[in-house]
Amino acid sequence: MALLSQIKNRYSVRSYERKPVEKEKLLTVLEAARLAPSAKNFQEWRFIAVQDEKTRQKLMAAANNQGFVGEAPVVIACCATNTEYVMRCGQLCYPIDLAIAIDHMTLQAVEEGLGTCWIGSFYEDQVKSILGVPKDIRVVGLLTLGYPGDRIRPKNRLPLEQIVSFDKWQFG
Repeated sequence: MALLSQIKNRYSVRSYERKPVEKEKLLTVLEAARLAPSAKNFQEWRFIAVQDEKTRQKLMAAANNQGFVGEAPVVIACCATNTEYVMRCGQLCYPIDLAIAIDHMTLQAVEEGLGTCWIGSFYEDQVKSILGVPKDIRVVGLLTLGYPGDRIRPKNRLPLEQIVSFDKWQFG
């Protein structure tokens, strides 16, 4: 599948089939994250792939009881080990680096016939407690992964002309 087609077909899955994700597919999705670029090649990401149903149910509770979090056969906790480095542009690098790695996983999941949903609505302290994550590590996001149980939803995106200008700022 061409990359732009994968991007067009990717959507936030909020219903999953009760079908486990094959180990090979899970490892391929995680490999996509491993290959992502990072500032100064820090590779500060660490991923906890949670398949245990009881643990996923606890993560669902920590994610504001969003049912599909517990329904997904895999929940990946996306963590950062280096949270202090600020890039010359003034931005912390770890949220950006993790975002890139997570997006690599979402696109690889489409290629594997899987779906994902990036979860930012969760209580980090609860997730850390559930998964035994040390205090100095940040949990940046949760990513559900599995076979979609719903249909692709149409995307409501602004047209290119409204979000792109060339050579200088030309927005109203």
